[in-house]
Amino acid sequence: MPELPEVETVRRGLDPAMTGHVIQRAEVNRPDLRWPLPDRMAERLTGARVLTLRRRSKYILVDLDTDETLLIHLGMSGRMLVSGVAIGTYVHYHPAPQKHDHVVLHMHQGARVTFNDPRRFGAMDLMVTANADAHPLLAAIGPEPFGNDFNEDYLFDRLRDRRTPIKAALLDQHVVAGLGNIYVCETLFRARIAPDRITRDLTATQLRGLVPIIRDVLAQAITAGGSSLRDFRQADGELGYFQHSFDVYGREGDPCRTPGCTATIARIVQAGRSSFSCPHCQT
Repeated sequence: MPELPEVETVRRGLDPAMTGHVIQRAEVNRPDLRWPLPDRMAERLTGARVLTLRRRSKYILVDLDTDETLLIHLGMSGRMLVSGVAIGTYVHYHPAPQKHDHVVLHMHQGARVTFNDPRRFGAMDLMVTANADAHPLLAAIGPEPFGNDFNEDYLFDRLRDRRTPIKAALLDQHVVAGLGNIYVCETLFRARIAPDRITRDLTATQLRGLVPIIRDVLAQAITAGGSSLRDFRQADGELGYFQHSFDVYGREGDPCRTPGCTATIARIVQAGRSSFSCPHCQT
């Protein structure tokens, strides 16, 4: 499932094609994705002007001049693809309609924004903008990693008494928004902390030190356009490239990249998810 860097990459790709532009016509080609789509969705979107695109955790939020906000979640295989306008130095012409083009937004300046999702694990909803923070999918999410509320004191206070492995604690969306398996593995490698260490057993220095590392890992991944594993594509259809910089994720049996370390990357399973780490560097 796309994590914060992938969703932010898609949001940035959508922004020039949508912000400030009117949805001339909205097509809704099925009644549901992961959950039922909102009533009269095509009618409510058609004619609306996009005021801004935001991201909250792993969700894209499209604020409209109708005082409603379109919530988008990509799920496992969802893609938001832009055609008909220049993205960067290239113009991507409109492709032929595809079987899994479930929602299509025809923008007034000629752009087309298509939500394609073969597995239909994605989601869309429309909500009153003023009440967006209270939406059931958003209400309990923790602070954004790049926001002022996510700081060393906050993370130390939230984690110092927890009796869970640090990997699980950082995956908890109530603690910090948007982190997933890939970037927690990479963060813990850089922090030299084993993923199965119990959170309350870590020192204050270790817990506080996670904040700048989390931000660095995410910022580098966003710069690289995210990580393309399986289905993820940017809004222009291109792949992300951060997967080529992984230190541990998916590298089971490969040599550790720390200079002087002779160990190989190991994999363990935690709560049904693979955790990758160096048994020598991470303790």
